[in-house]
Amino acid sequence: MRTNLSVEEALALVLAEARGELGVEEVPLREAYGRVLAEDLASRVDHPDQDDTAVDGYACREEDTWGASGDNPVRLRVIGESPAGRPFAGRVGKGEAVAVYTGAPIPPGANAVVRVEDTRREGEDVLLFAPASPKDIRPKGDDLKRGEVYLRRGDLLTPGRLGLAAAMGYPRLKVFRRPRVGILSTGDEVVEPGEPLPFGGVYNSNAYSLLGLVLEAGGEPVLLGKVADRPEEVLARLEAAGPLDLLLTSGGVSMGEYDVVRKVLEERGEVVFWKVKQQPGGPLLLARLGGLPVLGLPGNPVSSMVTFFLYGRPFLFRLLGRTDPPYRPLKARALTPFKGAKGKKVFRRGVLSFEEELVVRTTGNQSSGVLRSMAFGNALVVLPPDRDAREGEVVEVIPLTFVL
Repeated sequence: MRTNLSVEEALALVLAEARGELGVEEVPLREAYGRVLAEDLASRVDHPDQDDTAVDGYACREEDTWGASGDNPVRLRVIGESPAGRPFAGRVGKGEAVAVYTGAPIPPGANAVVRVEDTRREGEDVLLFAPASPKDIRPKGDDLKRGEVYLRRGDLLTPGRLGLAAAMGYPRLKVFRRPRVGILSTGDEVVEPGEPLPFGGVYNSNAYSLLGLVLEAGGEPVLLGKVADRPEEVLARLEAAGPLDLLLTSGGVSMGEYDVVRKVLEERGEVVFWKVKQQPGGPLLLARLGGLPVLGLPGNPVSSMVTFFLYGRPFLFRLLGRTDPPYRPLKARALTPFKGAKGKKVFRRGVLSFEEELVVRTTGNQSSGVLRSMAFGNALVVLPPDRDAREGEVVEVIPLTFVL
């Protein structure tokens, strides 16, 4: 077992456990939002499928409109119209125009469009007060070309990508199965919300914070309840967890007499590492139990959430083969000081905003028991070991994607 690792060393070992490949399932387009594509998608169509108009107006020959102005309008004869879905069947000749509406095909013979606001209709004629422009014609395949790949294996299906898949002609999509993530809380003091709270007890907030984090990262959470600080109960619950891709335990991984999760995993499984040189979340543990990766998260609410975001989320992204990174560090100017820690990489909770530039301020009390900081803070301020950040200094921040 390795111990006292750097954040980078610990993350590399966690990612190395994301082995194998998830199964693939095919789902209707309406059920594919938030899933991860399991194959490249090439467009089945050209879009638009022929030259069309980007504006309402009149399609005509550009050369017939040269010199048109408010003082010198050009008169054209209107020979028909072309709404979207009902293209004009004829051909535009010299001195002629066809009324067109956004998305409608450009009739044969026309090579430009004059916008309706630059015209005035007079019976069967139209007066043009500006020249027609080819720039308002969208050429065939301007958006999508048949056979070209626009979405790739590992892409998260966001609203825009879901619409793109539909535009390419796909009614169903092959996506990766969601990784099943077990969530087990430990501790004699832990009580489910709604139950009477005994003296010294705490409600089981970690299970529900982790449930949300797992869902947000693309996993399927499996709530396994909570167990008391007794090795036989912990072991029985771990062994009865069922088919999982990752097991998260909350609490029981520190150095106390009742931190039994670590002891059980040392005796019955294989501990890869224990303790990371970071704050909060130092007592993080990575183990294997019968081939199942286990992330032992600290019991303090902030530590539990921060360690999942920094390690569990990248694990799920790697397992899903996602093309986007699990988080994107940025630079921001500190509006308040942030305190570092000796020999440890620190992740302070902050509020990130844009005020002429990206700025970040503290959420206040940085104790790992203050869950409010993860509910209303929207970023982690990253401080290297042995470094404080002064007010006005530029610091590294990691936006928390699960905070609005």
